[in-house]
Amino acid sequence: MKAISSIALLLVFLTPSAFAQWQLQRDDSSVNFVSVKSSTTAEVHHFKKLTGAISDTGAVALNIDLASVETNIGIRNDRVKSMLFETSTFLQANVTGAIDIEKVASLNVGDSYVETVKLDLDLHGASQEVSNEVQVVKLNDGKLLVSSIRPVVINASSFGLEPGIEQLREVAKLPSISTAVPVTFNLIFVQ
Repeated sequence: MKAISSIALLLVFLTPSAFAQWQLQRDDSSVNFVSVKSSTTAEVHHFKKLTGAISDTGAVALNIDLASVETNIGIRNDRVKSMLFETSTFLQANVTGAIDIEKVASLNVGDSYVETVKLDLDLHGASQEVSNEVQVVKLNDGKLLVSSIRPVVINASSFGLEPGIEQLREVAKLPSISTAVPVTFNLIFVQ
């Protein structure tokens, strides 16, 4: 029995990449969202500052710096920060969840699998669980890609964001801005 325990322990040390923590590669990762104004004009925006990790148990944590929002128009960036996200009070959005770390450990470079994950989104002082199908791909150089297969639709009313959207609509003199926002992500982690 002692020999079996020793062999199991040795195997763990021989395959550290299977159980090591993964750190988000900010420059290679993206979280994008689409806004729709006037019922027909859609624009893609993103966040420039992300941090996160996947633990050795598969727990995923992603932190989005809301003040790093990029809409490609400076004044709109400022308005989204102050009127919508209220970054003076709410600095980050936090996403937590878990992936199947045993499946990750069994992947060879180039292999992938799909799983449905439950994510807890903490945004603007409110928290909600959302489900999404993700694809997990083992890349070269100890990297892992986790990406959304379909957009996650975030409803502004679930996070108290409707008043901010209304302020943005008024200041931009638009007939409408959608309160349902599709979000996609491509996250690269490295051990």
